Amino acid sequence: MVKIRCVVERITYQNPENGYSVLKCRVKGYNDLIPVVGNLLDANVGSVLLAEGNWKIDAKYGRQFVAENWEETLPATVYGMEKYLGSGLIKGVGPKFARRIVQKYGADTFAVIEDNVELLNEVEGIGKKRVQMIARSWERQKEVKNIMLFLQEHQVSSSFAAKIYKQYGNESIAVMKENPYRLADDIWGIGFRTADQIAGKLGFEKESYVRLRSGLMYTLSELSNEGHVYAGKPQLIEKASELLEASPETVIMTMDEMLKQEDLIREKKITKEDGDGNSIVAIYLPPFYYAEVGAAGKLKKLVSLPAGDKLYMKLLEARNRTGNQKLSVDIEAIQKKTGMTYDEIQADAIRQAATAKVMVLTGGPGTGKTTTTHGIISVYKSYGLKILLAAPTGRAAKRMTEATGLEAKTIHRLLECKPSEGYQKNEENPLEGDVLIVDECSMIDIILMNSLLKAIPPAMRLILVGDIDQLPSVGAGNVLRDMIDSGSFPVVRLTRIFRQAQTSRIIMNAHRINEGKMPDISNGKNTDFFFMENEDAESVVSQIVELVGTKLPGYYKVDPAQIQVLTPMQRGAVGATNLNLALQEALNPVEQKIFVRGGGAVSVPKEVLRRSGFAFRADDKVMQIRNNYDKEVFNGDIGIIASVSAEDRTLKVNFDGRMVEYDVTELDELSHAYATTIHKAQGSEYPIVVMPILMNHYVMLQRNLIYTGITRAKKVLVMVGTKKALSYAVHNVTVTRRNAMLKERLADACYFNPAVLD
Repeated sequence: MVKIRCVVERITYQNPENGYSVLKCRVKGYNDLIPVVGNLLDANVGSVLLAEGNWKIDAKYGRQFVAENWEETLPATVYGMEKYLGSGLIKGVGPKFARRIVQKYGADTFAVIEDNVELLNEVEGIGKKRVQMIARSWERQKEVKNIMLFLQEHQVSSSFAAKIYKQYGNESIAVMKENPYRLADDIWGIGFRTADQIAGKLGFEKESYVRLRSGLMYTLSELSNEGHVYAGKPQLIEKASELLEASPETVIMTMDEMLKQEDLIREKKITKEDGDGNSIVAIYLPPFYYAEVGAAGKLKKLVSLPAGDKLYMKLLEARNRTGNQKLSVDIEAIQKKTGMTYDEIQADAIRQAATAKVMVLTGGPGTGKTTTTHGIISVYKSYGLKILLAAPTGRAAKRMTEATGLEAKTIHRLLECKPSEGYQKNEENPLEGDVLIVDECSMIDIILMNSLLKAIPPAMRLILVGDIDQLPSVGAGNVLRDMIDSGSFPVVRLTRIFRQAQTSRIIMNAHRINEGKMPDISNGKNTDFFFMENEDAESVVSQIVELVGTKLPGYYKVDPAQIQVLTPMQRGAVGATNLNLALQEALNPVEQKIFVRGGGAVSVPKEVLRRSGFAFRADDKVMQIRNNYDKEVFNGDIGIIASVSAEDRTLKVNFDGRMVEYDVTELDELSHAYATTIHKAQGSEYPIVVMPILMNHYVMLQRNLIYTGITRAKKVLVMVGTKKALSYAVHNVTVTRRNAMLKERLADACYFNPAVLD
């Protein structure tokens, strides 16, 4: 093996999935930049690397250095110091100030920053504030480097170093040595496998209790990510044993201890679902158990108590006086008031909403959910009821506001979510109003539903609106379907497709797919639904880039930002990750043209921040992929990067007019959103949708997935792929059943006894 010391000048390529990187580096003794390749994901521009490996001649790319091992060191030369300081690693220092500092202090630069930082005040234009920022950043970077070295010593990716430091500060290494599994519990983005890798290198036994406990928690957490509220006991034992490479007996012993410590909750459900009358032993993580039990209890209580508003009281009095228990509001009067005509099912929904405490309104696109909701609101308003409107996402809330003329909030905003304090609206401080109408309810998971119900006072009404045939929530549970299936609440399902909707092939095809029929893909000049046959994945990527970049914007006179690519999967050639890379390159290249006086233009590279192999630059379309209560941005929110500062290592994202700042260490909370998965698009609507559908996606091709994707398109849908894949999806209804007991708890159709075990 050969050792080289090099300065990273450019990052040519990085694969965030396996860490493979191609760096262009300056190496002493070579005039040209040398490509250094290997697992170098954590290296930054300006870093000085001591790399160990071998030279090789690649037939296509020529001479390369293949790094097997590497570590980052501080540069020893004046040139290297300037490059390092100007790389953005130290906040407050960009290329300009790096040059001034190094010109003034030369080879003593690092010694000055380390031991005598106030001397930087002598550098022209630097200012006291910036010097303080540099001092703080230098100290932080030193500690982060110690953590990086610790991780590298144990063959763990050092990309987590900044996150670990942010969580534990100077105690980071001590925490990892004492119990590395805390990382999986405390830090988003670090899972059990990473913690387990560190623990293994530190000598933790494979069958230690702390490892087995963490593995069981991780297994349940992974199952919740698949939508399960609980795990059946045999299912949990099997999956945990496989993950931990431990015997089932050891896993059971650990589980029993965790149950004693109330780290887990066990409940027995008597059921006849399997045909043999066998019972199911369910194992819950406590938050999911209390959310499910709490949601069921609150819904049952809410539906059993009378409403406290004027309309409810008047109808109750009229029914008692006349003996007519079906007496409700006058639909003809409402039609005159709203200027709308309601069919019999819509009229029934309005009548039921007048007297219901809890009601569900469901139906597909074009069936009049919005019109019916309008009628319900009109009735409530005519009796002076105070109406609250909410939806799970910002975009859904915005659409609700536009459709109703009333302010709609996200559920998080309605509940007044505050960082570190949680929701301000709860049992002690409930919502104020007579009725709460919530749209896009198929998206609501069991945790969010329980939080919402906590804030609803006993006399308030609750109207839930949603399309039950869409994908279930990303989070655990299947709340809307379980509520409908329980038979505990009035449910109105709108089925008639209205005449104006019948002119839309998007709507008609969505209903055909929902009925298990192939959609009409005959194309035509005046249609809004197009199908383009193409079976080659690489060619589909190029075709989608052309459609989004030039063809559709040219024909429909829209900005490419108005066009959303939706795909069934995250990975693969036509997955969201690869499509984003291709679309970013086409729609927002790194070089921008700056027009100068005199009519000419020069190309200037945009400032870039890199994280986990992805490059973020101004004008990129991005999506928040986790709830961040500190920043008040939530999973699925889409924004545009307004500015990037390589000097401060921060960027700002414009989320519908609100600027949110991200540090470089927080960028794994963002993903590019030129393309996104259909799951992530729930609750959103886009003018134009482009959707690849190939057999490459066959594991995800299900009827409700394709139906959900199609119904995200408001004006135009373009599908690119094969009829075979489309047919497979249309006829595949084998949707994975989710482990949940909300339906049974609501219907009291089963017997629960936490004390009765095995």
